[in-house]
Amino acid sequence: MAKYTEAKCRLCRREGCKLFLKGERCFTDKCSYQRRPYAPGQHGRARKKISDYAVQLREKQKTKRAYGVLEDQFRGYFENADMAKGVTGANLLAALERRLDNVVYKLGFANSRDQARQMVRHGIFTLNGKKVDIPSLQVKVGDVIEVPEKNRKIPVIAQFGEGAAKRGVPVWLESDPAAFKGSVKALPQRDDIQIPINEQLIVELYSK
Repeated sequence: MAKYTEAKCRLCRREGCKLFLKGERCFTDKCSYQRRPYAPGQHGRARKKISDYAVQLREKQKTKRAYGVLEDQFRGYFENADMAKGVTGANLLAALERRLDNVVYKLGFANSRDQARQMVRHGIFTLNGKKVDIPSLQVKVGDVIEVPEKNRKIPVIAQFGEGAAKRGVPVWLESDPAAFKGSVKALPQRDDIQIPINEQLIVELYSK
């Protein structure tokens, strides 16, 4: 599988906003985007006139990078969102939010989505009592994500409560640090998504 191996902070700088790809570092003064809030490269500070297509493309790239999905995966999410009832853009973001790796991150089990994805792949969590290792799995209302007793001594898991308290937990999720578990109370709504994304630009891009 393709994997981005360059400096993740360059992605935030390229997209012009924090994507929180480096975990705790993103909340400190060491954050590269906070120190250098302009695009990377020799001409990063130059003012450029960009086309409507470029604006739409950047919005898609920003969303892909924030959630850590590849192009084919992302297009699949869009096609499913387009066929579903409701607003296509909102459906797309809701599907991305419902990925298991994103839910693990939002509950505070991991410091970043990338770390959450790795933890899920290693089978650290159970979903409704069954071991899972598929980061893209879509959670449903009533689902319970839990850490089995044998995995609770892993350092990042042991600090589960701290992560949830520091970043906060979305209203559609419920965190129970004492029991090392979290649950899905409702489906995510558009207002629950805090990343500055203009999903209509993505819809326009794929509609050409």
